[in-house]
Amino acid sequence: MLQLGYKASAEQFGPRELLEFAALAEEYGFDSVAVSDHFQPWRHTNGHAPEAFTWLGAATQRTRRVRLGTSVTTPTFRLHPSVVAQAAATLALLSNGRFFLGVGSGESLNEVPATGIQWPGFKERAGRLREAVELMRRLWREEFVTFEGRYFRTHKATLYDRPPDGVPLFIAATGPKAAELAGRYGDGFICTSGKAWELYREQLLPAVERGAREAGRDPAAIERLIEIKVSYDTDRDRALADTRIWAALALSQEDKVAIETPLDMERAAQKVVDQAHRRWIVSSDPDEVVEKVRPYVELGFRHLVFHAPGDDQARFLRLFSEQVLPRLRRAFG
Repeated sequence: MLQLGYKASAEQFGPRELLEFAALAEEYGFDSVAVSDHFQPWRHTNGHAPEAFTWLGAATQRTRRVRLGTSVTTPTFRLHPSVVAQAAATLALLSNGRFFLGVGSGESLNEVPATGIQWPGFKERAGRLREAVELMRRLWREEFVTFEGRYFRTHKATLYDRPPDGVPLFIAATGPKAAELAGRYGDGFICTSGKAWELYREQLLPAVERGAREAGRDPAAIERLIEIKVSYDTDRDRALADTRIWAALALSQEDKVAIETPLDMERAAQKVVDQAHRRWIVSSDPDEVVEKVRPYVELGFRHLVFHAPGDDQARFLRLFSEQVLPRLRRAFG
């Protein structure tokens, strides 16, 4: 079943303003709201970074229908997986089952400043994420969990308020190794738009399926969520200009993964500001948006979360819900 969501950009807006956008998204007919989880934003100037789980608690009470989730949090460095498991269980109960937990292996910008750690390589980050997933799932279904992992430990830990069926767990990936992890252990898989088609078609999605089959799971049962970067406005010049504040997205994963401060990220992004629009669908034509979204749906993504770059999110939500959402539902619903 097609689901059309809204990305709540915690890097760009403060908590109260962001909460209003989430409520508007529900009012305008979106199916989900996914919030980013950053300790620090991707730019220092006018940056924001409200704490995601606190914000989601408020969102569970301001909304009644939309699914709510993290896209994504890192349960391996500044947040211990047992604490994330507790927060996720509470949010699942507060939302009457509307919450999903999206997790990833993290970036230096969010983890190093808060903890002072030495940023490890991917092998350790993946190992930590694998352990965190195992521990959180055990905490959602068992009592007195004693866990002895390489990276994490618990001693007779019990979550006293937890949903009977656990929490839907989505795993984000930018490469095939993490995507295989999503196939092995995740209820869902998360990635972002605007990259080479070969990455999705030949690496990420086959890795999800391979991981699922090797674990004896049905690949079709894994929900596929993609964040689609779209700058839509009736004024195309305005839509194009809106992308410039998100120039950091034009940096490669390798270029940004080890950056540790918003000031450094902002400086790096200035070098590619004229390329910012390349990661976005920039359009004033709703039918053009549908056609540019079509390849993602044909690849098997059925949960589409739209991330708009502009400061006037209320305008985007209104225009997109009136002019684009109905077309998407007719085309793919």
